[in-house]
Amino acid sequence: RVIRLSGKPEGVPLQDKATVMTNKDEDILMELQRNREAGFRLLMDRYMPRIYWHVRRMVGNHADAQDVAQETFVRVFRSLDGLRRQSALSTWIYRIATNEALRHAEGRKQWLMSLDSGDVELVNLASDEYVDYGDALAVKFQLAIRSLPRKQQLAFNVRYYDELSYEEIAEIADSTAASVKANYHHAKERIVKYMNAND
Repeated sequence: RVIRLSGKPEGVPLQDKATVMTNKDEDILMELQRNREAGFRLLMDRYMPRIYWHVRRMVGNHADAQDVAQETFVRVFRSLDGLRRQSALSTWIYRIATNEALRHAEGRKQWLMSLDSGDVELVNLASDEYVDYGDALAVKFQLAIRSLPRKQQLAFNVRYYDELSYEEIAEIADSTAASVKANYHHAKERIVKYMNAND
């Protein structure tokens, strides 16, 4: 069967989809000005689930994702005074989270390089209990994403799962919308090719 990425393939888990938000960013920013701690609690309520899943897709397992997400919000809290109002709150937080996840991945690079690349993928997937191992298509889809170069993987995950615009992703990735769009479309092509191989 030929796979196309017009929608999510069957069997791809949906529980890591961004949850519906109840507080607007403007309300959070206003509360941060009135009461820093209360405003930060609102910010955490709104963004922790999204950031957890964002970094989880980058680092590969629950324990590492928890550590990276917590460190992200420590940095967010310490950097609130430096938040530029021309930046959207969401993209600012995603950018910090992305940098933290990349820093974490760099710290583990030596360990990962000591393993066979195929084993690395299996080790990472083994720690992802949200992947249904009874569904070969879901596992293959996750392996396809993890086979992508880092820039394509980031563009694909944030566009596909979080449904952010190319402009928002460009700000997160310190890139341009055109470059992000190209990376996303290259990622889709590579995923489709991977999914259709040996099917």
